[in-house]
Amino acid sequence: MDTEVAEQPAEPTSDGPDTGTTAPDAAQHILGLRERIDQIDRELIALWQERAALSQQVGRTRLASGGTRLVLSREREILDRFREALGADGTQVALLLLRAGRGPL
Repeated sequence: MDTEVAEQPAEPTSDGPDTGTTAPDAAQHILGLRERIDQIDRELIALWQERAALSQQVGRTRLASGGTRLVLSREREILDRFREALGADGTQVALLLLRAGRGPL
C-alpha cells in the first residue's frame, strides 16, 4: 500500500531571526516590516504613557477643585470615538486607556 507523504514547508534556518520563511527576499522584507512595527510600538508606548499622565493630571485637578472623580459623558465620548474608528476592538482599547489614566474603579 503506497501512501503519499505531503511535502512539508522547509524549516526556517537558524542563521538569523525567525521570519517564518526561507526565501531570502521575503525574509528581508519581513525584517524591514518588523523594524517599522517595532518603531510604531515604541511610539504607541510613549503616547500611552503620556496620555495616562495627562489624564491623571485632569483627575487630580478636578478632584482638587471639588469636582467628581469621573465624568461619564467624557468617557462615553472616548469609547464612542474608538469604537467608530476601530470597531469592537476599539472599545477594548478605549477601556484600557481610560483605566490607565484613572486607575481601576
